[in-house]
Amino acid sequence: MTIILKNKYTLIYKEFEFKCSTGFNGISWQKKEGDRKTPKGTFSLGPLYYRSDRYIKPETKLKMIKIEKKMGWCDDPNHKNYNQLVNDTKKIKCEKLFRKDSKYDFLIPINYNIPSVKKNKGSAIFIHLTRDYRKTLGCIALKKIDFLILIKLINNKTKIKIT
Repeated sequence: MTIILKNKYTLIYKEFEFKCSTGFNGISWQKKEGDRKTPKGTFSLGPLYYRSDRYIKPETKLKMIKIEKKMGWCDDPNHKNYNQLVNDTKKIKCEKLFRKDSKYDFLIPINYNIPSVKKNKGSAIFIHLTRDYRKTLGCIALKKIDFLILIKLINNKTKIKIT
């Protein structure tokens, strides 16, 4: 099955509709690093990352990975690990996954610009949490209650179609 981003405010999976937020500058086929756009296309999903210090293991069929303090997602186009999980957030320019706020308490990487990573094409595109539906830097954000419902429904074969 496929999750569909119907428009920049609605994510649909089967008969479920979830309010969401997307990139500040809309949705685009021409995604570039730092452009604040959500990429168009159909993509597979990565594993569920979660903060085990804040939450018990959630119910899902997805592979799960606990977020550790040194975890980040490299957003430096000139680094060899661009658009990949890294474990040294002090030496590598990256999006830190272990944050004080709750935005990344749960996240699923959208496999955009993966596995054939292209320099400057964009990185760290996730489905993550929001409290207020503020626009994102290119990700898709859901309220925690909706995110927890979605992860119960999907599995490792689920894709996302962003139109």
